[in-house]
Amino acid sequence: MVKNSSVPAGVMLAHVHYRSVLEAVGWLGEAFGFEEYFRYANPAAPSGSLVHLGDAWLMIRAAAANEKTPGELGFGTQSLSIFVEDVEGHYRRTKSAGARITEEPHETEYGEFQFAALDYEGHHWIFARHARDAAPDSWRATVINPLRVG
Repeated sequence: MVKNSSVPAGVMLAHVHYRSVLEAVGWLGEAFGFEEYFRYANPAAPSGSLVHLGDAWLMIRAAAANEKTPGELGFGTQSLSIFVEDVEGHYRRTKSAGARITEEPHETEYGEFQFAALDYEGHHWIFARHARDAAPDSWRATVINPLRVG
């Protein structure tokens, strides 16, 4: 596989649209701890920026005039799950930065310790760590294609 330093390999790279790239980068950095890697187009008013939190990478894109954010629509259609080791510390940081908490920290039946929040434009985020190994059938999931995960 060819290595490309502009697009991290081996991870899913989500593209999330915001009204202002700079405002999003600042807010995501303060509230969630994302760090900016690069921005492109006009540095003063970029059309995009690549940010990361550990191994989680996210492309921030400027929303087009005809596009709506979840907050403008009044609902969201996706959740972004980010794995962090210190969920409790991340929760405190996120809450103190003003994110709207939608799920308090808790352990799920499928073995994750997590909390969920909405950012300032209504995007839904889940921050989690693996709490225990939970086989899918232990919480009533049906395995369709037995792959080795993890």
